[in-house]
Amino acid sequence: MPLYMDVHPGLGDATPDDVAEAHRHDLEVQGEYGVKFLSYWFSDPEGKAFCLAEAPDVESLAACHKAAHGLMPHEVIEVAAPTLAQFMGDIANDPTDRVTVDGKPDTALRAIMFTDIEGSTAVSTSRGDQVAVELVRRHDQVVKEALEKSGGNIIKHTGDGMFASFTSVLRAVQASIDIHRGIAPAGSEEPALAVKIGLTVGEPVEDSNDLFGASVNLAARICAHAGGGQTLVSSTVRDLAIGKGIDFRAMGEIGLKGFPDPVALFEVAWADPDD
Repeated sequence: MPLYMDVHPGLGDATPDDVAEAHRHDLEVQGEYGVKFLSYWFSDPEGKAFCLAEAPDVESLAACHKAAHGLMPHEVIEVAAPTLAQFMGDIANDPTDRVTVDGKPDTALRAIMFTDIEGSTAVSTSRGDQVAVELVRRHDQVVKEALEKSGGNIIKHTGDGMFASFTSVLRAVQASIDIHRGIAPAGSEEPALAVKIGLTVGEPVEDSNDLFGASVNLAARICAHAGGGQTLVSSTVRDLAIGKGIDFRAMGEIGLKGFPDPVALFEVAWADPDD
């Protein structure tokens, strides 16, 4: 059966609880229309919801939404299951009725960020370990401040970088911009600090306060491909942030280790126009 992702923008004052309730209504009537909802996501700051479902056709999916709650999708996109799994993990086999420990709805969608300091090994070799440690401290301070501002969650340190997650794609992109802008020019006695950032979005598996899965691996590979002072994102991130005042530059399709197909990457424009 075809697999579809539909988009519900302009939800205004809707809360995560409201969207979770609408999803439950979808589940109640899906059998009448031959539809099977697999997952949903809600981006609170953007007021936009997404549904992933198997359906006989677009008309059946729309009719199911209309009968369940009347919230009709603005756009319905047919997606290929293998491609979706490559970027977002095995969503089809995950439970759709997701709740957190405290009982509140959790869509499980996460924006995944990796940061890495460019040239830290060379600094350690040429300037000494203590200078390299100070470089990491400067990086950590800037990244933590950006994450606190955007509601990001530090998963763990990765030596010369950080692994973080966000419940909002837009906030993740904004955090990457804040990180680059927050790195003050180095003094004459300090080595330059340039950070590489990779971003993607998906449904990672959570275990022992860590995240795993294809989306995590992809974000790490994207970060490794980025240059100093550069944020690269997957096409999914770009698509979810369209119309939100973020400028992206297409970088073409890039072959990344561990991924069978080339991945379309986009660079986030972060330079302050007033500079």
